[in-house]
Amino acid sequence: MKNTLSWTERLPDGVKRETRVRVSLRAFKWQFKRADQEQWDYDHTPTAEDWDMLENFMTRKAARGKAPKILDAIKTIRAKAGL
Repeated sequence: MKNTLSWTERLPDGVKRETRVRVSLRAFKWQFKRADQEQWDYDHTPTAEDWDMLENFMTRKAARGKAPKILDAIKTIRAKAGL
């Protein structure tokens, strides 16, 4: 099962940043794009706040009976990353 999740947030410097995460049971592909940039950033390492946002997003989906296995995979991969 693959999902693409996305959200937009305003950074401390006032610029909006869109985050997209391609989620599967084995891997996550993070993509970031600031409003003041033209290209997507595929190399930026997600912060603990980014992981929190992804986990909260999937927790809400799992509560509705959608993708509980992916929520477990998020927690496992996050623990391995040390975040």
